[in-house]
Amino acid sequence: MHVDKLAYIKKRSNELLPELITMRRYFHSNPELSFQEINTASYIAEILTQNKIPFTGGWAGHGIVAIIEGHNANQNCIALRADMDALPITETSQISYASTNNGVMHACGHDVHMTSLIGAARILNEMKDLFSGTIKLIFQPGEEKLPGGASIMIQEGVLQHPQPSCIIAQHVYPSLEAGKIGIRPSLYMASADEIYLTITGKGGHAAMPHECKDAILATAHVLTALQQIVSRLCPPSIPAVLSFGKIYSEGGATNVLPDRVCVEGTFRTMDETFREKAHQEISQCAKQAAMAFGTICDVQISKGYPCLVNDENLTFQIKSDLIQFLGEDNVVDLPIRMTSEDFSYFTQQIPGCFYRLGTANHEKGINAPVHTSNFDIDEKALETGAGLMAWLAINRLNENSHL
Repeated sequence: MHVDKLAYIKKRSNELLPELITMRRYFHSNPELSFQEINTASYIAEILTQNKIPFTGGWAGHGIVAIIEGHNANQNCIALRADMDALPITETSQISYASTNNGVMHACGHDVHMTSLIGAARILNEMKDLFSGTIKLIFQPGEEKLPGGASIMIQEGVLQHPQPSCIIAQHVYPSLEAGKIGIRPSLYMASADEIYLTITGKGGHAAMPHECKDAILATAHVLTALQQIVSRLCPPSIPAVLSFGKIYSEGGATNVLPDRVCVEGTFRTMDETFREKAHQEISQCAKQAAMAFGTICDVQISKGYPCLVNDENLTFQIKSDLIQFLGEDNVVDLPIRMTSEDFSYFTQQIPGCFYRLGTANHEKGINAPVHTSNFDIDEKALETGAGLMAWLAINRLNENSHL
């Protein structure tokens, strides 16, 4: 019997929307920080069990990997991924499903990602007699915290037995209206490294600086000097950002110069060669600037996520699928962005595509950026998110055996 797969998926994602909203609100009300997603994992496991979808748990701590097999399960495998963790942000919105975990919030939309993947899983499980191959569903912990759950799951063998020919993920995008999708082939997101500086001098009375080695003053010059890394050493063709978001002293007062000042920041770029060179330059520049004031600068660079590169061939195919599902007017080409994602670890191993799910509703005032205390979505986006992941998985199963 012939089944119009596109019509079926659209119908089922619409019918499931009330359940998806309930699910997403549970996740939103009960957020858990990176690598602490115990209750989140239990909730996902319960839903998968109810729908008789086989899975294994304990990946990278609390991750879950589910498998849906169609006909000829060994013919090909497609992976779909959603991240699980929340951020250390206190929610300020007055919605009925606001976070009940004080100081923790799904401010980056991972509640949406999990809900969409569960919705897709339910649809795909209903359709397993209508496709050939295997769909691997990856619920990944710890996206927001180094070393990133993706890297750990890869080390644990998540891309084996069976090995996917490609992997697909989506991320909320409050700059786009719900019902729209953004996508970009090739280089899309930046690498991200954490910079930790400790400037040590000699503290003392602020009225007698000649008897001290002023770590505060040295720090000011270190930060100023470091701006040359991007403004003078980085070629204009390479996007790069060096920013410092936290500075504090150990001791110190209005009339006391501290012994030590600590600074924390981030370095991001879209060129791995320049990334390595910049690490060396940051260390050398900071140490030399501090030395000029008789202080010592210890530099620690924690290497984070690599650049995210969407496979061009796969992304071209997926864009065509998106247009089929949503219409050409609802598929938007995106610019590069300097944010980062540990999905990039997956794209280093196999062809991958990371696209953006529109979640805004400007008429209702739903457009707060991610990582803010009042972030929310137009929940109609859950229908799009779930339906699209199911549609992309089925469409790519046969095609990506040639990637």
